[in-house]
Amino acid sequence: MLPDLSVISHGAAAAVFTILTVLVGTRYLRRDIDRALFFAALVTALWASSLVTQSLWGLPNFFTRYLLELLRGAAWILLLFAMLRDTVRQGRLKGQLKKLLGIATTGLLLTLTTLVCLEFVLDVALVSGKTKLIGQIALSVLGLSLVEQIWRNAPAFGRASMKYLCIGTATIFIFDFLMYADALLFGGIADSFWNARGFVNAALVPLFAINVVNTRKQPINFQLSRSAVFHAGTLVFAGGYLLLLSVSGYYIRILGGNWGEALQVLLSSVALVFLTTLVLSRRIRAKLMVLISQNFFDYKYDYREEWLKLTKELSDLSDEPPLPQRAIRILSGLVESNAGAIWLKSEQGSYTLKESTNLSTPKYTMIDEDAELVHFFNEKEWIVNLDEYKADPLCYDLLEIPEAIAKTPGGWLVIPLYLGSTLYGIAMIGRPYARIDLNWENFDLIKVVARQTCNLLAQADAQNRLSRAMQFEAVSKASAFLVHDLKTVIAQLSLLVNNAEKHRNNPAFIDDMINTTDHAVRKMTNLVDHIRKPSADAEEQSEILDLTLLITNLLEHYNRQQPAPALARQEHPIMVNADPEQLRSVLGHLIQNAQDATPPDGEVTLSVKVAKGSVVLFIQDTGSGMTEEFINTRLFKPFESTKGLTGMGIGAYQAREYIQKLGGTLDATSEPGVGSCFSVRIPIVGNHAYSYAHHEKGSLTGASGRKEVAN
Repeated sequence: MLPDLSVISHGAAAAVFTILTVLVGTRYLRRDIDRALFFAALVTALWASSLVTQSLWGLPNFFTRYLLELLRGAAWILLLFAMLRDTVRQGRLKGQLKKLLGIATTGLLLTLTTLVCLEFVLDVALVSGKTKLIGQIALSVLGLSLVEQIWRNAPAFGRASMKYLCIGTATIFIFDFLMYADALLFGGIADSFWNARGFVNAALVPLFAINVVNTRKQPINFQLSRSAVFHAGTLVFAGGYLLLLSVSGYYIRILGGNWGEALQVLLSSVALVFLTTLVLSRRIRAKLMVLISQNFFDYKYDYREEWLKLTKELSDLSDEPPLPQRAIRILSGLVESNAGAIWLKSEQGSYTLKESTNLSTPKYTMIDEDAELVHFFNEKEWIVNLDEYKADPLCYDLLEIPEAIAKTPGGWLVIPLYLGSTLYGIAMIGRPYARIDLNWENFDLIKVVARQTCNLLAQADAQNRLSRAMQFEAVSKASAFLVHDLKTVIAQLSLLVNNAEKHRNNPAFIDDMINTTDHAVRKMTNLVDHIRKPSADAEEQSEILDLTLLITNLLEHYNRQQPAPALARQEHPIMVNADPEQLRSVLGHLIQNAQDATPPDGEVTLSVKVAKGSVVLFIQDTGSGMTEEFINTRLFKPFESTKGLTGMGIGAYQAREYIQKLGGTLDATSEPGVGSCFSVRIPIVGNHAYSYAHHEKGSLTGASGRKEVAN
């Protein structure tokens, strides 16, 4: 029969760590971490074996066993530094902190080793046993600090390769810390700690073996649940609390004299009631659960998948289904629901129902901008759980829920939709298919997705408003053109009325009045047709006409105003394809502008040139002229006029737009104080271009021949 339990305990540790040493040493020595694990396993096996032989045969002596104890702690810390170096390579831990931890650990190990060596050589006790216990506690604390830094700074994708090493090494140092702290408190190592120490170390070997296998083969997915970690953490907290309570009671009993035992009982009773209150507190339990989930577990969601799914939904620009319905589908899908409703802020400030899916909304669905819920969301970015609200309204400060939400059966979550820091809308999600336990991660994801969908809803609303504004702008623009044409007709009729009394007996005036009135009637008819059919194509209203004849008629019409325009040279018929009335209006506008800009004693001259399948009409004047900056920035810009309130500022713009529709161009050159020249280029119809160009060439040749004869 073996002498005591410690032999079995440390014997088991020696056996399993020897197996781990052989496993790592024969197959896995390519990484620094593997070599450090091999050294730690070897030293631990030697340490456990020395404790077995000491219990059986009294060998080795205390000096050797204490050196092996220090060497064992140093070996596991060396493993932690090897892991820490990988963390530093990925830029997650500052080198200054690593240097500080390294100096502290090295200094502590050298101090303890030097002291024990001097004691052995000099055979003099330089430090007390309590000092050595404090040194061992400090060594354990440094080891735990290294584990914490490794886990905190390691990237999420790298934790899987080191979590079992961290768990195993942390357990070794935690057990040593508790054992040495208990020994420091009670003046000796308890048999319970000592006998269990070997078993605890041996039980950790599978974690180290799993880590070795995971780094080379298919990983073994071993992970404690949140509930298990919560309960284990609660037990550890309770154990530590009771240990602190025991220490406090012990000193109270020693220092309290006759009152010591009574004070000890009182302290114990009060502390146990306080501990029970903490354990049973729902708020404390919830906060502890969130703390554990945030710091010790991977996330519930695959955020890459969730983000891709969200991007796919939001990038769909079609209206099937409508965007508000898709927003409800996105938000409800996060909590396994298929029902919801969404309210968006209107131009009047209230929140109107835009979409409802699988929910029976009440008759009155508007949420007033002064509602208490709106003020609540303006102050806090909270998600209101209606089930929690009904069970305990105090948790939401007795918030008043609007009837549009409160009277909707099946509502569950009320989610604020923010555009920047402004509440743009409110979404409500119906109850899910199955019971869902929400935590901080669900709420954070819902808030992020809500902001993204709100941005898209606001963008769609802005596009709709812009579209309406563009429609109004188009109507306003068309109205401006109509008013411009009406102004021209009114000016013609006003001129007739003003001259009627004076020339009523003049037959020529009567003929001109009939022609002018006929032109005004046709102009008004065209305007009415344009209003009725605004999308009519100019090509359908065009016809082949003689540009020369059109120019001649315009000259006759504008000869009544000084300076009278003149044609530089009479041309043969030139055929173009255009709407007679629109082309007459465009060219008439240019002639009228030239007359308005030129004093009565000036000149307005028209000339026509044919070249390369086009005819170019030059309208020159000796008026006030224009600057180059005005031509480039304002001349052809709509609603820019130099005539003050009497001008619409769209004549030149309208003229250029129509000439460009014909396939031509309208250009202007000018110099202030000298005059201006507008050049209108219009394509010539079909096969007539060659004959016009040939006629021009023949005319020039004939003129040259006559000149030679004269000479």
